[in-house]
This record gives sequence, structure tokens and C-alpha cells, in this order.
Amino acid sequence: MHAVVLVGGFGTRLRPLTYTIPKPLLPIAHVPMIRRLINRLEQGGVTDVVLALGFKPEPFFAEFPNNMCGGVRLKYAVESTPLDTAGAIGFAARSARVTGTFIVANGDVMTDLDVAMLVDFHRRSGARATISLTPVADPSQFGIVETDASGKVLRFVEKPQPGETESRFASAGTYVMEESVLEFMPGTEKLSIERVTFPQLVAQGELFAMATSGYWIDAGRPDTYVQANIDIAAHMESPTDRAIHEQANVSATAHVVDSVIGAGVSVGDHSTVLHSVILEGATIGSDAHVERSIVKGSVGNGARIEDCIVAPDGTVEAGSRSVGGRFPEIEQA
Repeated sequence: MHAVVLVGGFGTRLRPLTYTIPKPLLPIAHVPMIRRLINRLEQGGVTDVVLALGFKPEPFFAEFPNNMCGGVRLKYAVESTPLDTAGAIGFAARSARVTGTFIVANGDVMTDLDVAMLVDFHRRSGARATISLTPVADPSQFGIVETDASGKVLRFVEKPQPGETESRFASAGTYVMEESVLEFMPGTEKLSIERVTFPQLVAQGELFAMATSGYWIDAGRPDTYVQANIDIAAHMESPTDRAIHEQANVSATAHVVDSVIGAGVSVGDHSTVLHSVILEGATIGSDAHVERSIVKGSVGNGARIEDCIVAPDGTVEAGSRSVGGRFPEIEQA
């Protein structure tokens, strides 16, 4: 079975880190996000994945030099201009000559969804397309999906106001589709699956949805990226795969809480790291305080940062203070 994985975004919310590292290649508990996703798809019966690429395709080629991820064969569909979700799916599926039933997955969603169960539900429903749903605490922040008792989608409500819908289920970013759905996605122009394709299928009564209650997080924001790292590190089964990598050098006097520390990281004496991700090769000086931040560059002695992102070429000067800073500063559009 084929899957189209959408990985062509610019990762704007994680800049400046994503100027050099595409978001799906950022690690989640020491393993690139994209590898975790493809492994989940493989467990669900996927044998071939086409990566729908646009921004910075070269790092993906380097990550998978033999065009394999585990037992999954990889192909690449590189857009010359951004095509949005439906445009990217149509372009990628045709590039890889996808036939029959196939999966679509967003590259920045971490979930324990049983893909095989979603495919089975899709086939039993007779739908042309099926989407996975996840419950959300605040429906006003999501596109909410209403269904009938059989799972047929009745309508989408984008960021509903109080009282506008009783549903608390949002689209979870994994879909099952029949090849025939590609007629709605020609792949030659910019087109949104959420705003155009899905409503067309709803109008024809051919879009279904399966709700689940397992783990799900959109790891594309700084806060959720950090949380995804912490969540997944906490459930690692292998004793060698720990939140603090065995090849990290963390001072015995440092205080690390609810954080993931990558290989080759150095954390100096009496420093504190709270609810943060310190990526491979980063340096935290002595007496520093790092909280709710992502660091791949260096934080100087005595510096204090909160809600910050420090890219590989970023430096927080010794003794400085920052809340919400970006190092180096992000480029203005």
C-alpha cells in the first residue's frame, strides 16, 4: 500500500531552527520526526511512501541515501511552486503512480493511531475517503468535524464559536483515500483539501471519519514540539533510549526536569534545564537557566532564557536574559 506524506511546509513557527533543518527532520526523542511517522505507517501495512516535498528537499535525500526507511521504499515528489494540501497530494500521487487505496499523512503529526484499523473502517464504510478524528479540549482552535452515527461526515466547522457545534472532534491529519478521489486533486495548481476537496466529498456523501482517543499532537509549534519530545521520551522501552542521551555530557550539579537532551550536548555546572529540548551538539554553559525552549546553538554562562529558540548558528551571550527570543533573529518577510 502507498502513502503520501506531506512534508513540504516552511516550518515558519519553528524558525530560525527550520532555516537549516526541515521540520520533519527535527528529532522527536533523538529520532527524526519523519522516521517515527514512516515507522507507524509501515506497522499499518504501508510498503511505499512518496514524500511530497517543496522547501529544502536535499536534506531528505541525504537522510535516506538508499531511498529506504526501515522496510518502506521511498520516492520523492518535489513541487516547483507551493501547491497547498490537495495540490500536493494530487501532484505526489501522480508522480509516484499511486493506484488503489492509499494513505495520506501530515508530516508533523505524532500519534499512536492504528493505521490498519483506519483502513479497515474505510473499506467497511464504502467511502471514497476517510479521515481520522481526535478529541480536542478547545474546539475553537481547530477545524471541527460533525458526523452521523455511521461515521459519515455531515459538515466541517472551522474554529467554531461557543454553541456553533456540539462536536469536539478535529481532523487528525491521517486520511485513507481511493484512487478515484484524485479527480478532485489534479495536482497542477494550488488547492486546499480542507476547504475544497473534503467539502466536495461531503456534498456527495462519500467522506467518512473514524474517531479515536489515543495519543495525538501537532508537533509543528514550539510548545507542542517540546511536549511531543517529552511525551515520547517518557514512553521509550529501551534503557539506552533515554530522555538524556547516553552520549550527552550533563554536569552532576545540573538540574534537568521534563526535558530531552541530545547526543553530544554539554550542560555546565549548576545549570537548570526545564521543559526544554536541547538538540544534538548544543552547549549550555554553567549557571544558565533554560526553560520551555529549543536549543541547538549555545547558551552562555549565567544566561537565562524562556520560550526561546536557538538555531545551530545562534548564540545567547553570557549573562543575558530573553523571553520569547529567537537566536539569530528571524528574517522578516
